[in-house]
Amino acid sequence: MNRRKFLHDSLIGAVGFSTLNSSFVQGCLVPRSKTRLGVALVGLGYYSTDLLAPALQLTEHCYLAGIVTGTPEKAERWMQRHKIPEKNVYNYQNFDTIANNPDIDVIYIVLPPSMHAEYVIKAARAGKHVWCEKPMAMTAVECQQMITACEQNKVKLSIGYRMQHEPNTQTIIGFGKTKPYGAIQKVAASAGYRDGRTNHWKQQKSMGGGATYDMGVYCINATRYTTGLEPISVLATQSTDRPDIYTEVDETMQFELEFPNGIQAVCETSFGKGMNNLQVDCANGWYKLAPFQSYSGIDGITSDGKLLNAKVNNQQARQMDDDALAIMHNKNVLVPGLEGMMDVKVVEAIHRSVREGKRMGI
Repeated sequence: MNRRKFLHDSLIGAVGFSTLNSSFVQGCLVPRSKTRLGVALVGLGYYSTDLLAPALQLTEHCYLAGIVTGTPEKAERWMQRHKIPEKNVYNYQNFDTIANNPDIDVIYIVLPPSMHAEYVIKAARAGKHVWCEKPMAMTAVECQQMITACEQNKVKLSIGYRMQHEPNTQTIIGFGKTKPYGAIQKVAASAGYRDGRTNHWKQQKSMGGGATYDMGVYCINATRYTTGLEPISVLATQSTDRPDIYTEVDETMQFELEFPNGIQAVCETSFGKGMNNLQVDCANGWYKLAPFQSYSGIDGITSDGKLLNAKVNNQQARQMDDDALAIMHNKNVLVPGLEGMMDVKVVEAIHRSVREGKRMGI
């Protein structure tokens, strides 16, 4: 046997072995023996540290396998706390080498919005499935680039809208289809909190700060999933009670969305005050969730007294398990990139409306 034939036969054998013991998941070879997917968190701020990492201890279909951070001290703490092997720890300089690590199946982007497009595209090119926090990106153009990169590399892209995985929210999404209280006429949504920080990336325009990008997308997404429709125009006004802090981005945004069939949505989002309500008024009644996007649970009621109070042990764990199952069974993810892009289109139209002082088409 000459060297060329040996290499050829060895390659065929390796491919045959891999095919017997693996399955293709939208272009990625995932071992059939894997019952849980390895997730690498990119960016180790509050959301990763206090919410996603603990949630990954509760998931059934995925687990914390690796991290990406630019801070060596954080890397050491995470390795010790979560028993992460050093070979699964990356920084932003060697990020691309994650492509060679079979322990990592999914890369979860938990960075400021200005960095989402770059690292989603890098993750896709590394051949890894991608989960990305909201807002999806700074512009709809970036969103489309992210979607295209994932499609070209045959990996799945899911946006971290945990509410669409939550059972009470899913109930009112169902109401929008079955219309038990008649045709929807008006939606009111508000989402905000008092942010006491004065020098954070959420107050910086270049990083994707501002209440609308951060909290307003909850309202936008809620109006879209309750009606099952896409808004056609928006009128918005911006204000601040702390102009010394909010010099670049919006502290508070009020906006009215116009939908087909005459449906109106009135929304408010803020870093200056706490708000957490979603109400849908229909021809023959109403239903609401209050709070509608709280980490600790969602509660609601209908005009005829039905309680919407199904409980979930951990919202982030449910979201990640749902997405992991979609990957393993090669099914559509619940919240694909298109969902994130449609919300970012509305955010851009809101800011255009503020700049031009008039209603803008979307």
